[in-house]
Amino acid sequence: MTTLSNSAARMLQQQILDGRIGSGSMLPGQRALAASMGISRASLREAISMLEALGMVRSQAGKGVVVTSGRPRPSSELPAGPASIPVAEVYEYREVIEPAAAELAARRIKPRDASRLWSLHAELEQSIAAGDLVGASEADLAFHLLLAEICGNQPLRDAALAFRPHLAHSLRLPFAEHTRIGETAVEHQRITLAITAGDPPAARAAMQAHLRSSADRAGLRPGTN
Repeated sequence: MTTLSNSAARMLQQQILDGRIGSGSMLPGQRALAASMGISRASLREAISMLEALGMVRSQAGKGVVVTSGRPRPSSELPAGPASIPVAEVYEYREVIEPAAAELAARRIKPRDASRLWSLHAELEQSIAAGDLVGASEADLAFHLLLAEICGNQPLRDAALAFRPHLAHSLRLPFAEHTRIGETAVEHQRITLAITAGDPPAARAAMQAHLRSSADRAGLRPGTN
């Protein structure tokens, strides 16, 4: 997602949080809204896609985009991700790759890396406390990409970067379960504690538990089909 799209998503989110756009209200038409924000319609569509994944808005065919109230969303209503790859398959992929990356990171962690992990964890907590789901999802993404970097394996790092759009989308979906958004920070803390303690088995287990819990919050059951 572009910087313009991120900024637009933050602006719209703030208007929703402030009550300027209330739950159940329709967003203005894309042409008028993009013009008022000084961005292209393509950037606006990216921003709306981000907010939809976060459970803040929902696109209605032939009607437009409505602000939602964070109600639980069944898997049948999950917004499509990049290249229309099923989100359940993205989570299956992550369950194979990310626990191994966390285990490697625990073996190879350096003091400066530990500081960066804790900094991102603090950013995630602050965003969640402020109700800033856009910021929380960005901190979440940065955390997972940093783990791929820390693990010290070039193919894993390259795969994470190439996979970034799919990873970002899958990370946003659990935040739509607004009553459980604090769970992400708790799980990240467990992962960070295990990695910074240099405990590979605990790091793998913490990541596995995080991914399964995240999938549950998103309304998914990877690996059950």
